Amino acid sequence: MSTTGKEPEAVILEAARKVFIINGYEGSSMQMIADEAGMNKALLHYYFRNKDRLFEAIFIEAFGKMAPRLHQIIVSDRSFEEKIRGFVDEYISTLIEIPEIPLFIMHELRRNPERIIKLVSSSGIDPRKVAGLIKEEMKQGGIREIDPYQLLINLLSLCIFPFAARPIIEGFIFEGDARRFDAFLQQRKKEVADFILNAIKK
Repeated sequence: MSTTGKEPEAVILEAARKVFIINGYEGSSMQMIADEAGMNKALLHYYFRNKDRLFEAIFIEAFGKMAPRLHQIIVSDRSFEEKIRGFVDEYISTLIEIPEIPLFIMHELRRNPERIIKLVSSSGIDPRKVAGLIKEEMKQGGIREIDPYQLLINLLSLCIFPFAARPIIEGFIFEGDARRFDAFLQQRKKEVADFILNAIKK
């Protein structure tokens, strides 16, 4: 990979994303990332001490892009339906752009769940505010009575599962056809929002 016009850190992160996506965390090595970046492993270790630090850097960068966008949708003056649709669209779009997020979360939930809690908590997204919006919509009669946290978890799960289970969905359901899987993800933005809204409407 050419480093022309890019800072070494940016080149390394771009290379690492590709390697992690293709091989997963466990199947990736610093040597593989160095090869993809077109630099020697010693230089890679100079910027990022180990694979764990590099993986965390990718997650922080990715989540740092997504969190403000989602927060802006939550606090906006949009209607409740528009917020649901906007949240789903932004969340899935970001995961399409940066698919390492589910990979990192699944990996860290096994190894170090406390770090995930710390990273997500520092993002500025407060689940209590989301729950408050849902409760207010119920109070105004816009949606049926429902546990706000059940709704929030349903929303997140429906968005993230296809990315967490991509190998089996793309490989088995879509017979290895990446284009069909990508089209499925784009369609899913509307499908998830419609499903959630139809499930909670009175």
